[in-house]
Amino acid sequence: MRRDQSPRAGHRPASGEHVDGRPDRQRGGATVLLLAMGLVFVVFGTFGAAIVAAGMASQRAAVAADLGALAGAARALDGDAAACASASDLAGRNDGRLVGCRLDGMDVLVTVEVAFTPLPGLTRVATASARAGPVRG
Repeated sequence: MRRDQSPRAGHRPASGEHVDGRPDRQRGGATVLLLAMGLVFVVFGTFGAAIVAAGMASQRAAVAADLGALAGAARALDGDAAACASASDLAGRNDGRLVGCRLDGMDVLVTVEVAFTPLPGLTRVATASARAGPVRG
């Protein structure tokens, strides 16, 4: 008596084969799709973090410029050099670098740069300017 070559009810094919004995071409497709989706999430997450880092650096530059301008305005009567030295000191304490400072009458105008690294190996600079002086009116 010869065995029947057709599939029987309840019979499971060997791993990776169809019921008729041919290899299953779809096997592992979900794994590749899942890995691709994971890569997309990592890439979008990395660029999202870079955008957030740029926004934070811009805010830090604005704060450093504002505080530097206020510090310079407090020393405006002592002259240009004293006002700019005070502005540079306070900008430096806020992780900024004073790149421009001048007195305009009793007002102090400062420009501050803050360096940041949004992605490994990529360094950028955020710049902000501020003006401070006595109240007029």
